[in-house]
Amino acid sequence: MSESNERPQLKIEEAKDKVMGAIAETMDLYGVTPAAANLYATMYFEGQMTLDEMRTELGMSKPSMSTSVRKLQEIEMVKKTFTRGSRKHTYAAEKDFFHSFMAFYCQMWEREVKTNLGAIESAQEDFVEVMKDSSSTPDIVAKAKEYYDQLEESKTYYHWLGELAESIRSGEIYNFLPKDQKD
Repeated sequence: MSESNERPQLKIEEAKDKVMGAIAETMDLYGVTPAAANLYATMYFEGQMTLDEMRTELGMSKPSMSTSVRKLQEIEMVKKTFTRGSRKHTYAAEKDFFHSFMAFYCQMWEREVKTNLGAIESAQEDFVEVMKDSSSTPDIVAKAKEYYDQLEESKTYYHWLGELAESIRSGEIYNFLPKDQKD
């Protein structure tokens, strides 16, 4: 490469490194390790890559690479792709940040809703039993009722969170928060 081409190429690499560093730095929000974050940031610019190419580019061990790819696939930030004529698996980074956000946060919110509403329903059944139990003192009944009511109020949040996740998955949220191209 001639010297006149080296400077622009170096500038491109520096610009990519800025974005890759920022992406890698913020990936902890998605619950991934720094190694997986660096892998995603690299794949974001590199396009399709095999595990061998990833390992060469990042100098990671094969087990670490496989674990990172699997985690990124679970949260839908990397997808397996097919390359005709190749027996090696290739992977590509999800470049649509709206999709990445939706997939990850909706998955987490839906898990939170399911887990907590399940626990609340079960606990409320227990509180009802205590309230109906003839051996419960008035103080115990009052405490069970207080906790039952407290949990009943918390359901509002979990139902809202479920609706939020659904409005994001369906795209309805974009009626209220459009994907503008504003800076």
